[in-house]
Amino acid sequence: HVQLVESGGGSVQAGGSLRLACVASGNTRGNGYMAWFRQAPGKEREGVAQVYTNGDSWLADSVKGRFTISRDLAKNALYLQMNALKSDDTAMYYCAADDIDPSCTMVATAYNYWGQGTQVTVS
Repeated sequence: HVQLVESGGGSVQAGGSLRLACVASGNTRGNGYMAWFRQAPGKEREGVAQVYTNGDSWLADSVKGRFTISRDLAKNALYLQMNALKSDDTAMYYCAADDIDPSCTMVATAYNYWGQGTQVTVS
């Protein structure tokens, strides 16, 4: 079993920055992919970014050029640096981890392990 704990959310004005962190514990050997998803009220959970153990990463078009995903394997940690934040970025952000098929890395239902979420509010 894997436990994921996010931190770093908060309220920020448009144009500001936040850095989210997610630390994994437990049986982390199977965390081939780690990803960030977000869910705004009344909307479906959507994939924001993912990174594999070899460093290969992917970002949603809506955040390219503004967000950066990174991973520290030694610390079992995942990060999301969010710059130039917009009101559309307001959502609960969730960390996810699992060893899944590469074709499903941005499919929320493919992941078995989730954090509790951290709120990001941009005004």
